[in-house]
Amino acid sequence: MRKHLYANLWLLGSTLALCCVAYVVALWVLGQVFFPRTAAGSLLAGPGGRPVGSGLIAQPFSGDEHFHPRPSAVAYNASASGGSNWGASQYLLRDRVARQLGPIARYRTAPAQGRSVQRDLEQWFEATPDVVATWADRYPGSARAWVNADDRHKAAVVDWKAQHPAALSEWKASHPGAGDPEPADLAVPFFRGNSASFHRSWPRLIEDPSWGVTAVFFEMWLQDHEGVDLEPVPADLVTTSGSGLDPHITLEGARYQRERVADAWSRKTNIEKAVVLREIENLLVEKARAPLYGWAGVPLINVLEVNLSIADRLNGPVRPATRR
Repeated sequence: MRKHLYANLWLLGSTLALCCVAYVVALWVLGQVFFPRTAAGSLLAGPGGRPVGSGLIAQPFSGDEHFHPRPSAVAYNASASGGSNWGASQYLLRDRVARQLGPIARYRTAPAQGRSVQRDLEQWFEATPDVVATWADRYPGSARAWVNADDRHKAAVVDWKAQHPAALSEWKASHPGAGDPEPADLAVPFFRGNSASFHRSWPRLIEDPSWGVTAVFFEMWLQDHEGVDLEPVPADLVTTSGSGLDPHITLEGARYQRERVADAWSRKTNIEKAVVLREIENLLVEKARAPLYGWAGVPLINVLEVNLSIADRLNGPVRPATRR
């Protein structure tokens, strides 16, 4: 009996030592020796050498001088990886894609070829009376999505509800037995009640371009301008990945944004736009990588890596051109 007990204890101890100690230590040593950057989380350093993020996790960028990543169904929250799981018939999917298109859509044909639709859309918004109330009535799902987009949006509706008890009473009368409404339940009356003030100044409670005027009202503008010819937009700029955290966009998607980025950096650094465009194109070609060492898929760009490289390159070797 004692002999069998010793054998089992020896087997247990050797298994623990081999699987829980030796194996882990061996992987750690191999990682630190042969793959130190990957083992450290593929961290990317910014100015001063301090890590600013991982090359494996997408980050949101909204400035004109930055390449923007793919949309994220989890707001780029690395602890909440996932997709929306919306099907092609889901209206909210169409709404989200339309909001992504609004800030980036461009005309395809002359005389406005290559020009953004944003200015025309903003002028249409300013010249269209009752546009906010019409939008809320026509697209109640989009109005609800605005409320649910952020806690600050919900707080704005809650504050409005407290100041407009009649609207709350009206909702309860039309929903007997439903109890107190959630903020999103009052989205339509909220926008109706604020139609005039929001038409004068659209609320920007969060720094998210997908909830600006050109995003929210792109669908309505497009329907009012039937037949307008727009450039095709690379699919990865308006679709989310399965994880919501894909750090890459296609080279085609990066080139679609190239003009905007170059224009912003030209203004920021006083470098001629043609020079900036050339530097950015060279950088994109240099950084583009297809999966499996080029054997599969299309060339991809790591958004964080390229944004850091642009800032480093344009603040370094590129010399400002002489302005006349």
